[in-house]
Amino acid sequence: MLVYKRILLKLSGEALMGQDAFGINRETLDAMVQEIRGVVDLGVQVAVVIGGGNIFRGVAPGAQGMDRSTADYMGMLATCINCLALADAMNRAGVTARVMSAINIEQVVEPYVRPKALQYLDEGKVVVFACGTGNPFFTTDTAAALRGAEIGAEVVLKATKVDGVYNADPVKNPDATRYSTVTFDEAIIKRLKVMDATAFALCRDQGLPIRVFNIFKTGALKNVVMGKDEGTLVHV
Repeated sequence: MLVYKRILLKLSGEALMGQDAFGINRETLDAMVQEIRGVVDLGVQVAVVIGGGNIFRGVAPGAQGMDRSTADYMGMLATCINCLALADAMNRAGVTARVMSAINIEQVVEPYVRPKALQYLDEGKVVVFACGTGNPFFTTDTAAALRGAEIGAEVVLKATKVDGVYNADPVKNPDATRYSTVTFDEAIIKRLKVMDATAFALCRDQGLPIRVFNIFKTGALKNVVMGKDEGTLVHV
């Protein structure tokens, strides 16, 4: 039984790198596509927001000292590269995907128009949102919260390399404890790192829950939409 029928999946750009220093690892990308395909086949409506850190990392030394707005726009364009790669991989795997950009690049992808995005979701297509919010100083975490609220997603799924939110860094502290659920207020008081402050506040104010889980665990995404104890649920 499905617990969530419409989700917003937030992928970091770094998640696409696999073991590479930067760029896109094809095996990792294809594995993520199969995870997404698994829930699409269940009838879940899926929208995706991807970061651009994996692409931008390759030019990081040259970006030092750069104007913040310019650097942010470069980062937005990097997300578009990732979105195109993901959409292409999904289409090759038999999952119809559409990329919609917050910045007009109409020769490459179509502009973000909310009614059109909702139409695509209702048609069973995966909608991939590129270029963040289209504004500097706002992260792709904030874009995920914003787009999730706009499309009426039931949950924002923050895909990470760890299986949830812990009371300490599980890599450095083997005795760290994973939270099964935690409220927004508790996360703030305990200073738990879930999403950036703007995105976190938007989700809290909109009553939009966040589920943090390990995207690299096979079947984890399906477990989340099926309501199994996977990752950490952050809620009102």
